[in-house]
Amino acid sequence: MQKTLILFTSLFVLLLSACSQERPVWTLKKANDWYAARGWMSGVDFIPSSAVNQLEMWQAATFDSAGIDRELDFAAGLGFNAVRVYLHHLPWVEDATGFKKRMDTYLSIANSHKIGTIFVFFDDCWNDYPHSGQQPAPKPGIHNSGWVRDPGSAIFHSAHMIDTLESYVKDVLGTFKDDKRIIMWDLYNEPGNSGYGDSSRNLLTQAFRWGRQVNPVQPLTSGVWAPALVNLNKLQLEKSDIITYHNYQNERSHQGTIDSLRKFGRPLICTEYMARTHGSRFENILPMLKDEKVGAISWGLVDGKTNTKYAWNDPIPSGEEPKVWFHDILHKNGFPYDSAEVRLIKEVNGVKQ
Repeated sequence: MQKTLILFTSLFVLLLSACSQERPVWTLKKANDWYAARGWMSGVDFIPSSAVNQLEMWQAATFDSAGIDRELDFAAGLGFNAVRVYLHHLPWVEDATGFKKRMDTYLSIANSHKIGTIFVFFDDCWNDYPHSGQQPAPKPGIHNSGWVRDPGSAIFHSAHMIDTLESYVKDVLGTFKDDKRIIMWDLYNEPGNSGYGDSSRNLLTQAFRWGRQVNPVQPLTSGVWAPALVNLNKLQLEKSDIITYHNYQNERSHQGTIDSLRKFGRPLICTEYMARTHGSRFENILPMLKDEKVGAISWGLVDGKTNTKYAWNDPIPSGEEPKVWFHDILHKNGFPYDSAEVRLIKEVNGVKQ
């Protein structure tokens, strides 16, 4: 039945696409007016501590609404007003209606805490060949041991994958295209990662085309992250309504990135930063981003199954506590990893203490 529904949806999308016009990139005025109306964004990349990856977050059997509510309450207490959240196409394939209902439930929870959401569709990072059903337990001391790409290498081997992804993107965007609880759509996280390089260009191009055909009220973006990926960077910067980027380096490097992107004249949002042992910390980056009027979305809120308190390339297989947390701000009970750091976050975010 579900396969029939997906086939019907695909045919409907193809018919719709034949009749739809692709809207242009937002003008500089529209982009800057939108950003001025929203005000400064401060927040985190969010996944509940109970989920090892995007699938465990969104599948019906493991969707943790209570945990999401509790941890977004923590986020609101820190003064955060935005979170960036990864989706995945496989729960949609399994049950499109249920998946969208869970998205709506999540959005209602986030909105109750006065937190807006940046949703991410595709991702080239970490483990290949995602699968529905029970997800692997986290490997002790290994950063993001269970995180999965979307769609991963399957797109290069399946003739029908691109049609499924088009149906998925257009269905989700079409359902939430006027939803004010959503800040923006991040169509593709770190395209070209995992050695894909320019082979990710086609899906990136298609994702922008599908998004512009649906024409949501929210802006579309894909964040630049690797200067060496010249062709992908050019495409991302030309197609994004609002410019987003990643920088996990110190304040000098980060300031250089901001200065290089200012020339495009569009609002800037950093959608990933804060890796303590790499010199990207709240005390040297967050105040700078506020002063520069650049949106600030750091990686990680609560220490959980993603194991992102461990560094990317510095595993601790014993699972013992790292001397310095790489990402994340809070323990599962909401207690700070670093109380002084939390005081700083609250101060910059305007929370009375």
